[in-house]
Amino acid sequence: MILPRFSLADPQAEQYLQQLQQRQSVQQVDLQQRVEAVIKSIQTRGDQALLEYTRQWDGFSVERVLQLEIPTATLAKAYEQLPPLQRQSLDTAAERIRRYHQYQMTQDWSFVDDLGNRLGQRITPLDRVGLYVPGGKAAYPSSVLMNAIPAKVAGVGELIMVVPTPGGQPNSLVMASAWLTGVNRVFTIGGAQAIAALAYGTQTIPRVDKIVGPGNAYVATAKKLVFGQVGIDMIAGPSEVLIVADDSANADWLALDLFAQAEHDEMAQSILVSPSELLIQAVDEAIHRLLPSQPRRNIIEQSLANHGALIQVRNWEQAIALVNRFAPEHLQLSVAEPENLLPGIRHAGAIFMGHHTPEALGDYCLGPSHVLPTAGSARFSSPLGVYDFQKRSSVMYCSPQGVQQLAEIAGNMADSEQLAAHAASARARLQLT
Repeated sequence: MILPRFSLADPQAEQYLQQLQQRQSVQQVDLQQRVEAVIKSIQTRGDQALLEYTRQWDGFSVERVLQLEIPTATLAKAYEQLPPLQRQSLDTAAERIRRYHQYQMTQDWSFVDDLGNRLGQRITPLDRVGLYVPGGKAAYPSSVLMNAIPAKVAGVGELIMVVPTPGGQPNSLVMASAWLTGVNRVFTIGGAQAIAALAYGTQTIPRVDKIVGPGNAYVATAKKLVFGQVGIDMIAGPSEVLIVADDSANADWLALDLFAQAEHDEMAQSILVSPSELLIQAVDEAIHRLLPSQPRRNIIEQSLANHGALIQVRNWEQAIALVNRFAPEHLQLSVAEPENLLPGIRHAGAIFMGHHTPEALGDYCLGPSHVLPTAGSARFSSPLGVYDFQKRSSVMYCSPQGVQQLAEIAGNMADSEQLAAHAASARARLQLT
């Protein structure tokens, strides 16, 4: 059996569920200490430390950090030289992502209360954002699109991209994506040192206001450690999908959907939930039949065996309860009438409705950003969007009439907190009669 299988009616079902939820990446005990040392080195030695880390971990040397910046002309050339089919696909995906996120734009607003006070909110974009794009084991142009486009739609003034390039050879698709999305500057640096450089700035790397984008355990730890110095999008864990399916689903499609998530890495999680024993059996058989032909078979098999499951539930109420318990990053409702289940779903990063909406489309070209909360954080977090690149300022204008009533209220409350200066400041606006 490649994928563990059980029913919620099993006596050990709760134990199995807890094991699935306790999935964690195995990290070295001293990981945080190593990352702290890297961050401290960047803070104190700036560019020189970046050069040393690039030589040590990416395997190439340059004399100045400025040589690690990819010229804009090179980015443009990479886009122009793409094969027509690749360029068309990239263009279409970018336009769909841009169009979706334009709907997320919000405007300043205000109202006047019954005392004549004008109260409202002002929306302003961030000045400068750092975008981390993975580039060690593989290249991810989709990460450029899904992070850079919402930032640009929001009106971010400057977008600084960092991407590790082992051997010093940047990926042409990543460069083309940076050009297409309007990234302002691209540096071929990665790891915790790149996060530290963005957070604190060096002689060459500009300091940013927020850092977004996925990365390995070192990158995730560095983002966690610099939070507060800069904003971050989220601490992303291994990717995950939970599929709810009924008898109308295609077992082969579901097997491939599970594979698509599992092939990310050995820590990825793929779970299928269904009240149909026949469907679960069919998917199990499809997995065994289709897996041998998968190029990333070993990764898929480890992921499914260690972190996946086929779970039989008694009814849809149990299925929805499991969804809300796991709060999955990706939720596929592979059922005949997904609209019937949607009202009960409270916690999910992204919801893929129906048999013709596999999660794989969302990774590339459906429109919403594929940067999503993982590890149950969809209980309190949302997908990356335009709102992550904007900030809100409260705007208040008190009328002469309004202050007469509100100043005494504020003064009374300040008295109760024994803050005399607060009370005096408020009451100073009262007209003497």
